[in-house]
Amino acid sequence: MNQKKPRKKSRKKITPQPNKKLINIFLIIFLIAFLATIASYYTLKNKDTIKNIPAQIEAKTQEIKKEIILPKIKEIKDFKEQAPEDFFEEKFNVPDEHKFEEYSKELEKVIIDKPETEESINKENELIQKKVEEIKENKLKEINSTKKDEKVIIKTKEKLDEKSIITTKDTFIYDKKSKPKIAILVDDVTTQAQKDKILSMGYKINMAFLPPTNAHPNSAKIAQNLSFHMIHFPMQASNSFKGEEVNTLKTTDSYETIEKRVKQLRLWYPNAVYTNNHTGSVFTENDEAVDKLFRALKKYNFIFVDSRTSAKSVVKKYAKKYDMPYIVRNTFLDNEQSYQYVQKQLKEAIELAKKRGYSLAIGHPHEVTLRVLRDSKSLFKDVEPIFINQLPYLQ
Repeated sequence: MNQKKPRKKSRKKITPQPNKKLINIFLIIFLIAFLATIASYYTLKNKDTIKNIPAQIEAKTQEIKKEIILPKIKEIKDFKEQAPEDFFEEKFNVPDEHKFEEYSKELEKVIIDKPETEESINKENELIQKKVEEIKENKLKEINSTKKDEKVIIKTKEKLDEKSIITTKDTFIYDKKSKPKIAILVDDVTTQAQKDKILSMGYKINMAFLPPTNAHPNSAKIAQNLSFHMIHFPMQASNSFKGEEVNTLKTTDSYETIEKRVKQLRLWYPNAVYTNNHTGSVFTENDEAVDKLFRALKKYNFIFVDSRTSAKSVVKKYAKKYDMPYIVRNTFLDNEQSYQYVQKQLKEAIELAKKRGYSLAIGHPHEVTLRVLRDSKSLFKDVEPIFINQLPYLQ
């Protein structure tokens, strides 16, 4: 019997499937690489930002520096072209003792320089010359003496030479037939409001304006229409003084620096002739600094008034050297800000004027000082308030 061979089962060809595990691993690796790329991008961006920080700081520093530089005020001839809103009034927000003069015991003194006759001055000069000759002879005899003795001799000679400095003020003789004069000077004027209050007094008061800064940019502008005004020149004070003005003169400044500053004042105040020191106890004691200052003042036709914030001021010596009048204050009105004190100081200045023919009193635009000046008109019945250029020994 033919037996049928059993049919072989046909097998279907199976296509191999990719390994799922490999695909998952590949996807994970790709994801990690993508995330790493993103992270690297932001890291590099942040580094660029950090690199820019010094540049940002430098830019900010430059902005701050610009804020303390003197304001760019047009020359005086252009003042009228500027609108009032181009300027702003000063807003004080500092303690009173830091707003005005440099306070010291020296300011509490009334300086009385007794006028001398020409005869007494000549006699004193003869005595001085004799003394100087004696000192020279003694110095030759004591060449072999100790250094200590030599220093004493030199100091004595210097002291005597200082006394020999005689100015027009020292030779002034008061003629009691004329009415005594009093010059009242208000320093630190910077605003229109202060100016208006002083003008409302109804008699002559000298106003000294601080040079323009960002804090009071219109201080030159408001002075221009006054018949007489002065410049209150900031100079180096003692270390204890706070609230120094911008561009205050220092004893270490070169002549070029001082000359440039004086030239700028001439541009700002074309009609001013007189200037006095704001603070300045350290500056006015320094021979070299005052010499440089007077050279510059002479060049730009200024006359200096010594506020006498130091008893060691050498201003008189250089007024004589540069052939300028020596003008010095006698009284400070408002070292203490009480009505009674200010009026007492004013009365002393008036009495001094009666004795010697003139006096110079300095105050500030404190509310109490201006109130005393307003209320004290009756005290001036025997004296004449004047501008500083009318002082008797200047005529």
